[in-house]
Amino acid sequence: MDEVFRAGEPDAVIAPHVSEWRRFLKIFFQRKLVLFAVIVLVCVVVVAIFAPLLAPYDPYNNDMSKGTLKPSSQHWLGTDRLGRDVLSRLLYGARTALICGFATVGLAAIIGIILGTLAGFLGGIVNAVIMRIMDALMAFPMLVLAILLAAVIGAGLWSIIIALAVATVPGYTRMMCGQTLSVKENEYIMAQRAIGAKSFRTMLRHIVPNAIQPMIVLVTTMLGTVILAEAGLSFIGLGIKPPGAAWGSMAAGGSSFLFTRPWLVFAPSLAIMVTVFAFNMIGDGLRDALDPKLRGKL
Repeated sequence: MDEVFRAGEPDAVIAPHVSEWRRFLKIFFQRKLVLFAVIVLVCVVVVAIFAPLLAPYDPYNNDMSKGTLKPSSQHWLGTDRLGRDVLSRLLYGARTALICGFATVGLAAIIGIILGTLAGFLGGIVNAVIMRIMDALMAFPMLVLAILLAAVIGAGLWSIIIALAVATVPGYTRMMCGQTLSVKENEYIMAQRAIGAKSFRTMLRHIVPNAIQPMIVLVTTMLGTVILAEAGLSFIGLGIKPPGAAWGSMAAGGSSFLFTRPWLVFAPSLAIMVTVFAFNMIGDGLRDALDPKLRGKL
């Protein structure tokens, strides 16, 4: 033999182990925009949680004698036409936006994951029925379907959550179905079937954990979309009921004073824009960090 290997000597140098969490954080924060988005989102969450402590005035207290005041040291963003402090309502609007966003996305994601997993794993008539229902819902644009459902159900926070959840379920279901169809062809799933494991256990223990990563990215991105949709519904009067504080209804109320009191429109519009931008950037960062093609890089 030309080469002699001594017992106990490794054939190749093993690369040092790098924790997945460290790799995830480095890829996630490699873009400065993602770091900025995280800071913005943390600020919005803190504002939403501590709105009663941060708001200088009662956001629901009307004082017609102080209607449409200009920004001053007493009212930093002025007052609306009913004399309510705009800054206070802006802070409470963050709470409304986040509650609506997280509740809608959470409800839609849970339903979509369940339906998508059943359709992809069981196949046959189950897949045909579920996916045809999703195709029928997708025949309507999301916002149009949400407007239709909101008009039928009525205005209000939970009505908007249900309407937007139904309108966004098809996206989660189709993605989860595609992921399930891909994952169930792996050897370990076939081995589970060979030993007679129950379908429910296989789906819960093996299919869902291995198909959930793209869903995490979709959920994060859809948070911005849902918040924007809620603002649109509130703008046209199908969202949060008065006197509830919502960024969309604030922009609608200030549109009458666009040229004389532009801050009544720009303040809530800027809040919507920054929050949606933050969720979109975080979604892009998660997509990069969870991409299997990037796992070999540090």
